[in-house]
Order: sequence, then C-alpha cells, then structure tokens
Amino acid sequence: MNVAHYLPLRAEKSPETKALYFLNSSWTFSELNLKSDTYAHFLKKQGIEKGHRIILMVRPGVEFVALTFALLKIGAISVLIDPGIGKQYLKHCIREVEPHGFIGIPKAHLLRWLWPSSFKTSLYNIVVGPKWFLGISTLPHSIKKTPFPMVETQDTDPAAIIFTTGSTGIPKGVIYEHGMFEAQIKILQKTYGIKEGEVDMPTFPLFVLFSVAMGTTSVIPDMDPTKPAQCNPLTLTQTILDHNVTYSFGSPALWNRITQYCIEHKIHLPSMTLILIAGAPVPSTVLERFQKIVSPEARVYTPYGATEALPVTSGEWGTSGYGTCVGKPLNELQVKIIRITDQSILTWDKGDNSLEINPGTIGEIVVKGPMVTKSYFNRPKETSLAKIKDPTDGSFWHRMGDVGYIDSQGRLWFCGRKAHRVQTYSQTLYTIPCEAIFNQHPEVFRSALVGVSKTPVIIIELKDKKNKSFEKISKISKMSKIKDELLILARRHPHTQDIQTILFHPSFPVDIRHNAKINREKLALWAKEKLS
Repeated sequence: MNVAHYLPLRAEKSPETKALYFLNSSWTFSELNLKSDTYAHFLKKQGIEKGHRIILMVRPGVEFVALTFALLKIGAISVLIDPGIGKQYLKHCIREVEPHGFIGIPKAHLLRWLWPSSFKTSLYNIVVGPKWFLGISTLPHSIKKTPFPMVETQDTDPAAIIFTTGSTGIPKGVIYEHGMFEAQIKILQKTYGIKEGEVDMPTFPLFVLFSVAMGTTSVIPDMDPTKPAQCNPLTLTQTILDHNVTYSFGSPALWNRITQYCIEHKIHLPSMTLILIAGAPVPSTVLERFQKIVSPEARVYTPYGATEALPVTSGEWGTSGYGTCVGKPLNELQVKIIRITDQSILTWDKGDNSLEINPGTIGEIVVKGPMVTKSYFNRPKETSLAKIKDPTDGSFWHRMGDVGYIDSQGRLWFCGRKAHRVQTYSQTLYTIPCEAIFNQHPEVFRSALVGVSKTPVIIIELKDKKNKSFEKISKISKMSKIKDELLILARRHPHTQDIQTILFHPSFPVDIRHNAKINREKLALWAKEKLS
C-alpha cells in the first residue's frame, strides 16, 4: 500500500483539524491534502512518474510536506541529501543517485549550473520560489480541487533515499521502502502510545510524514534541521509552550541546548509527555535535566530502547567504565551481539552458532525488524559490509557499526563505534568504557581514545581553556599534576591500566551537525604526529 494514503484518509476523517503549523500560518488536513494533490497533478504533467528519483532541496515548511506527499502519490522516490556534508560529498552523492529530476529553492538550483555533469540525467527541474533561471518550471500557486489518483505501490517499492550525514567517509544513500515507513508508523503508535490529537515538533522534516499518518498536529520549528547544535533554544522552547507540544524527536545537541536553557531560566515543559533522542551519543546530563523540566510521567527514549526506567546504579556503572546503558530493546526489534569482524557476513543460517556471542561480552550490535533497511543505493560493497541476510525469511540483519553487550537483565550497553576500537598488544579497548574513566577528572571536558600503531593514547580536552596554556601543558613532564592524576585513575581499572600515553588538545574536531561526534580519525593523525 502507498504510504501516502494516510493524508487523504486524515483529510476525510478530520478535514478541519490542524495538520501543520509553520511560522504564522497553519493548514488543516483537508488543505494540506488539496495542496499535495495539486502538486501531484503538476509534477505528473511535467513528466515525473513512478520510480523516478527526485532530489528534494526545499526548506522545512508546507511546500516540503506537500511535495513529499505529492511524490509519494505519484510513486516517485524523494531523495534527501544534507547540503551541509560538504561540496565534494554533495557533488558525489548527486552524481551517484542519477536523479531524474530536481526540486529546490533558487539557491539550490545554482548547483545544476556549477556541476552540470552531476545533473546530466535530471530532466525535470522545478524551482520553489522566484524563478532565477530559464528552462525550469515553478510550482502552481492556485489550488485545484481535483483529487489525484494515487499510484498503487508494493511494500518493497522504494519511497525515499536518504543520505547519511557522512561522519565517516562519503555519505551513503539508504533506501526506504513503503513497507518500512508503514512499519515505522505502526511501531511509533504501538510502542510510544502516540494518539490522534497530539502535537509534534518534528525537528527533521520527513518526520511530518509520521505525524500525518498518526493524525497528530505538526508544529514545524523555525530552525535549520541540518544544524541542530546551532538551534535557538528560546525559539524552540517558546514553540513547545505556545502550541502545547506533547512529543518530539530530536538530536542530543538540540535537546542539550533546550534543556540547558530551561534549567537556566527555570522553565518547565508540562505538556511534553514523550521525548525521543537519536543521532549521537546522549550525555547523561541531558537525561538528568529532563527530570527537572518535564512531569514525572514523561518518558524519554533513545534509539535502542527506553531509558525512562534507567536505575541510578546504571548511571554509576557508566562512569565506572561499563559503557552507556541504553535500556531494553523495543519488542518489534530483535537485537543480538555478534563477534567483531571487519569482513562481510553474507548470510546467517539458523544453525550457525559461531556468530552470536554470550551475554556480557562486547561485540557488534546487530538489529532486525520490519523497519530495518535492506541496502544502500548503488553501493554493493557497503551494503555487503552492513547487511546480513537471514535465509529463513529473506529479511536482513543490519550491522549497526556499534559495539556493546547485553547484560543479564536484557539491557543493551553501548561501548562505542566498532571502527574506533583500539587493538593493543594485550587487549582490545573500546572508546566509551575507557573515556568514561578519564572523564571523571574534574578538569576534563572530554577525552578520546585513539591508537597509534598498537599504542593506546588518551587525548584530553580540558574544561578551562582560557586559563590553561596547552603549549605549556604539552611540554611539561609526564608526571605533571593532571597527567599524574589521570594515570592514577587509569590504573584503578583493568581495561585502562595499560594506557600510559596522555596528550592534551585545545579543542576536539567534531561533526558540524551534532557538535558531539568526535572525529577520532583526525585526532589519531594529530597524535601520531605529536608522538613521532
């Protein structure tokens, strides 16, 4: 079934209910459906058909939502690429996806002029806004009341290609099928108890699709969704209060700014009953702040499972180097821990007991469920490294690229990225458990474990950067006060006692999007240069 069927369904059931708020305007489900139908008629007339890949570079708002549903109704595939990934990556992704068309704001259309070879397959080019160029079409302004005959699709038909942010190499296009979106919608409703009439603040534009499907109202925040770390917490907090937002999905960087602002200004968010956090590691301080600004009944979830019932002892274990507890997996999601390997695992036969490892042992996290994607677009090598086929039912296990373990209570513990593990002469070290030990020091803002050959190195970023001379610190003897205290901390724990090399860095390189993911690859090169 075409996942776009939810919009006309809601328009028929609740025509006057508000579907969307953006800035000072609002649209009912009926108005949004009519706008989407109008765009679908227009796009179809332009030549866009089922299976066409259409890059969508439109700012969050009603046009983005209406166009997304219009493309779904046609059976076309929306291609979403974060423009903040950098020019070379962006150019590569556009060329790789071989778009049939391009819909974007005038500024985005400059890319077609700058990189004509990447757009040589793009025949249907439409501008959203003022027309700066010849040879492109503009969206219609008048709304037609003629329903669009929605194209029938299969569950396995692609609905969207969403490119990863590319924190490790060239971003990959993840193929989402209509059936996967359907499964995500059902799981959201069942797992989190989201009901019709609730109010969502979607911080990623495509999440409006889920809100419409569930019959909830979307309040699109005034922010750049590609830069959550730079959001204005005052604006977003006011949006939550003004519209009585009940639930929202956002990155740790976004919630970090909002919760910090609320604590500083003694603001409570009584309407919020459900908070979903994903995109980067979730600092415990963010979870602690939430306890002070939302009602006791409010629930906070991370990508792997619930943390609302996370016991205090789990937090204590986290600082002792056991990893980060992310709760019990969702019922609809199977989670297993397999032995660590950098090689492809093509299939996982039912009788093969060599892959899965015992509880309490750190390995790679793999997940399986109806919402788990099957492949990357035009990336057979990356697909083979990330997917394991289950021959019993034809489904796929997705290798998360994360390492962790499941404890005796069935809770999942996160221990870092597989690619960031450090193999020493005596053992394998993992970032989160090791860094947690050094992060206990009152002078440490954050730390990063890297490997220089077989030597484990901890790099430290101090809290007080203004009053510390990093040049001076790096030149004084190893037995300086801070280094000495850090080495004492390290010796208290078996997994850090072999770490004897500590370096100080003025400011860690982090990802632009979340301002949280440490670029350990850059730090490893820096450390190698320092130690040579």
